[in-house]
Amino acid sequence: MDAIVKNFPGQSETRPTREQAEEAVRVLLRWAGEDPQREGLLDTPKRVATAYRELFSGYDLSPEDVLGRTFEEVSGYGDPVLVRDIPFYSHCEHHMLPISGKAHVAYLPNGRVLGLSKIARVVDIFGRRLQTQENMTAQIASAIDKTLRPRGVAVMIEAEHMCMAMRGVQKQGSTTLTTTFTGEFKENATEQARFLTLVRNR
Repeated sequence: MDAIVKNFPGQSETRPTREQAEEAVRVLLRWAGEDPQREGLLDTPKRVATAYRELFSGYDLSPEDVLGRTFEEVSGYGDPVLVRDIPFYSHCEHHMLPISGKAHVAYLPNGRVLGLSKIARVVDIFGRRLQTQENMTAQIASAIDKTLRPRGVAVMIEAEHMCMAMRGVQKQGSTTLTTTFTGEFKENATEQARFLTLVRNR
């Protein structure tokens, strides 16, 4: 069944059918030197198509929908709200190889707060798309900033990229760190330092 790809960056297109996706996997298997008719590979195209729908399910989800419900009963709380060590998996848009890591997300409330699980869900939405780590970091911050309108947002991502570990330079165990700050986190060095201290303070 054809479907329109939702929330696809830049444009809306008709999504190929499941049958077309499975045939594409067979083509790749043949290109790699395998026989798609071999017993162990007969169901591989079906399994890959199913896995891809899960791994890239972020294209069917909207962060605005997830962040839409907020709470105003905060008793005047105005200090940072930090959710750290949020595990995620993504895929590099250049080689379609896995990225795995942790996200640390904080915001300074401006009269409203989010349910804590919403922050983790936003990380998953952007993680389950083809990504660069730099884009993902900025997208998480932007989504929270635009929807919640806090006094500031801070995002740090630490991740290992299989495109560096499995191919190319093959540097296993190397970690990439990216940060994005908005509002008071961007303008106030003290707030930045407080965020970094909270993230590193185990």
